[in-house]
Amino acid sequence: MKADLDARGEILKLARVLGVPPSRLDSLAAVPVDDLRLLRARVTDVLFDANLPTLRRMAAASRLIPAPVVAKIAERTFGPLLCARIAGLVDPARGVDVAKRLSTRFLADVAVDLDPRRANEIISGIPTPVVVSVARELAGREDWITIGRFVGHLRDSAISACLEVLGDAALLEVAFVLDDKARIDHVVRLLPSSRFGGVVGAAADSGHWESVFDLISHVSPVRREKFVAALKDLPEDTRASAEAAASELGVELDLS
Repeated sequence: MKADLDARGEILKLARVLGVPPSRLDSLAAVPVDDLRLLRARVTDVLFDANLPTLRRMAAASRLIPAPVVAKIAERTFGPLLCARIAGLVDPARGVDVAKRLSTRFLADVAVDLDPRRANEIISGIPTPVVVSVARELAGREDWITIGRFVGHLRDSAISACLEVLGDAALLEVAFVLDDKARIDHVVRLLPSSRFGGVVGAAADSGHWESVFDLISHVSPVRREKFVAALKDLPEDTRASAEAAASELGVELDLS
């Protein structure tokens, strides 16, 4: 079950990179999740390495211009895609200085096209209020994939602040497409215990049980028990629906 759900999440992210509907990639459902992840990384590398010499010259030239001016040029002339390509080629401190001068909407647009692996130091250096503003903007767009790609590159303080503005349903969506599933337990550890029931309730309201089961499969036994306890607290008919979904997905779950 865990591998199957992970593969579904990877297909959603690969479809985003390729710019195609996820249904076009249904034939990849049986491909091992590690291979899907590697394919997505290689496709991303091909896209980002195109015209690399030109991008390096542009990044070098930007060092000669004051950061406030670079920010204005970025928004009015370069656009988000070109900025995303250049971001990983500039000095991190310089990148942070420019990023915090950009509008929230534009930064969110850049985030959509950015490869976080190439701009890790910039992402981790952006002030928490700016990160939260971008997270709120992306959540408003329901762009869970972009948020999920950045979680593994944020400081704990920034993650905790973002959790405060992301609702329980949003948290489930982000966790399902998180780039580094090994980080799920770490993120949940930062989540107030009072929200465990809300997360389960969000799954119950939407009927998308696979999201919460995927979340549960990636957390420690201690936190798994907290989620199971929240499931047991659901009304009887809702709990029965959860058990039926668990059985269909091949999840071993005792809610009696």
